[in-house]
Amino acid sequence: MEYTTLGATGTEVSRICLGCMSFGSEEPWMLDEEASREIIDRAVELGINFFDTANAYSAGESEEILGRALDERDRAEQVVATKTFFPVGEDGPNQSGLSRKAIEQELSDSLDRLGMDTVDLLQIHRWDDDTPIENTLGALDDAVRRGEVRHLGASSMWAYQLADALETSRARGLERFVSMQNHYHLAYREEEREMLPLCEREDVGVIPWGPLGQGYLTRPHDELEATTRGDPANHHNPTPEYDAGGGEEINERVQELAADYGVSMAQLSLAWLLHKEWVTAPVVGTTSVEHLEEAVEAVEIDLADSDIDYLEAPYEPQPIIGHE
Repeated sequence: MEYTTLGATGTEVSRICLGCMSFGSEEPWMLDEEASREIIDRAVELGINFFDTANAYSAGESEEILGRALDERDRAEQVVATKTFFPVGEDGPNQSGLSRKAIEQELSDSLDRLGMDTVDLLQIHRWDDDTPIENTLGALDDAVRRGEVRHLGASSMWAYQLADALETSRARGLERFVSMQNHYHLAYREEEREMLPLCEREDVGVIPWGPLGQGYLTRPHDELEATTRGDPANHHNPTPEYDAGGGEEINERVQELAADYGVSMAQLSLAWLLHKEWVTAPVVGTTSVEHLEEAVEAVEIDLADSDIDYLEAPYEPQPIIGHE
């Protein structure tokens, strides 16, 4: 495993972040605790020290499973990230959003589920149009000062919103966002226009979610609905909009070059992301140890510049996906 620093924090994280959305029972493709534990344990063995979950993943089950699995591990080495914004279970007054009340309630519940006094990275899962950013940042800053959170992160939003948040932190002397978890992969590159250059300029770490396009970049495009998770009836099925951005040809070129390099499509797609200087660590979710091991092996793949250009050439602009 290779390691890098998360933005300007100085904190060392593995180049692969284990996404924990698949742990729980809310969806048919999710894993129970025993199967989840097997993946977490293997991740640690492979050198992964960066774990990403959220309060809303399987109504809090993901945090509980991750917390119990890491309880016997050395917390000094682990970097645990969670998120708040969406409700845990059914929504109701003050059960979601980024008001001070919602943040403090949800953070307290997340720490209880994780079995931790402090979480390394607390991210806002989306932007809250109903709460002024200075109120949100004030509540988050207080959480850092109480010792419940070490660093703050953001997720999918417009670049002007991140710029507004960073300037508000500067002007008011508040803790700033040190990371951006955004929607970015070979078949969806709209973030390259404004968000990623902003993150690079501000030394904000980038930890893309859905780095394989919810399976879009892992198998030939005519086989995308062959798995339980790929079934359109289930949550997070492959997004049709990718096709409008040259996705089918990109998918075919990934197939072609993966065969040339002797690796899987998923490994080649992750290798492309890892060659981007503004990417810290893609958040890789998996439901099998085998796919986890493949993801870690992708760190060692060295792509030629000409092959990177070949993979990128068919891409066309497409509508923004993921800010909702």
